Amino acid sequence: MTAFARGDLATAKRIVVKVGSSSISGDASWRIDMLADAIIEARSRGQEIILVSSGAIATAVSLMDLGGKPADLATQQAAAAVGQNVLLWRWQSSFDRFGVLAGQVLLTLSDMQNPTPRSNAHRAIDRMLTLGVLPIVNENDTVATHEIRFGDNDRLSALVAHLMRADALVLLSDISALYTAPPDREGSHPIDVIGPDDDLRQYEFGGKVVNSVGTGGAATKATAGRLAQEHGVGALVTSADNVSDALAGHSIGTWFPPVAGQHPRTETLSVILQDDNEEE
Repeated sequence: MTAFARGDLATAKRIVVKVGSSSISGDASWRIDMLADAIIEARSRGQEIILVSSGAIATAVSLMDLGGKPADLATQQAAAAVGQNVLLWRWQSSFDRFGVLAGQVLLTLSDMQNPTPRSNAHRAIDRMLTLGVLPIVNENDTVATHEIRFGDNDRLSALVAHLMRADALVLLSDISALYTAPPDREGSHPIDVIGPDDDLRQYEFGGKVVNSVGTGGAATKATAGRLAQEHGVGALVTSADNVSDALAGHSIGTWFPPVAGQHPRTETLSVILQDDNEEE
C-alpha cells in the first residue's frame, strides 16, 4: 500500500482542519467566510471535514471590553463562555450560505483521557458526519483549569485526528510553513518535509506564544504534526490563507508524512506532554 502523501489530501476521506485564534479573530474575522468556502469545496468532493476552531476567548475580548486577553482563570472562563457562543454563531452564519448545519463539540483533556467520554465523543462526531453535520471542535475553556488543559488546540486537533481515524490533519495559522529558524533570521528557510526519523531539535522553532490572542506558534505545530504523524496521520502546516490549496493537495507548507502501521513512540509523546506542562 502506497503511503499517504501530501497530494492525497485532495482525495482523502476524512480531514481534521485546525484554525488558530489570530487567523479568525478581531480584524481577521473575515477569514471565516474564506475558510467556510474551502471546507464546502472539499465536502463537495465527498470529503468529511472536522473543524477544530480556536478563538473563543479572543472573540470575547473586544465584545466584553476587557482591554486584552485576561490573565486570571475566572475571567478567561467567563470570556470563553461568551466568545464560544459568538464564534459558533459566526461559523454557522457562514455555513448557512450553503445550507450546511454545524454542531459544537467542546472537549477537555480529561474527556480524552477517560475511555467513556472519549468513546462518546467519537460516536457523536462520527454520527454528525454521517448526518451531514459539520463538527466544530474546541477546548471547553469554561470548565477547564490550568492543570487539566490540552495546552493548545494544535495538540487537541492531533488527538482528535487520531481519535476519529482521520487521513490527515491540516494546521492553519499565520505562517505559510515551518522554518528552520525564525523566518526573519538570515539563512532561515521553509521546511518542505519533516520525516518520522527527523530530529526536531535541529530546528529552532522559537517561543510558543506568538501574539496576544493565541497560544501555540511554530513549536506546538511541530509537536502536533509529529504526534499526528506517529499515529499514522499525515499533517500539513501552512497559512490559513492557503486553505484551498492545502485541501486540494498542492505542494505547499510543511508536510509530516505519516508512519504507516506503527504505534507512536513513547519517548516523543513524553516530550510533548512535558512541553505542554511547561507551557502552563
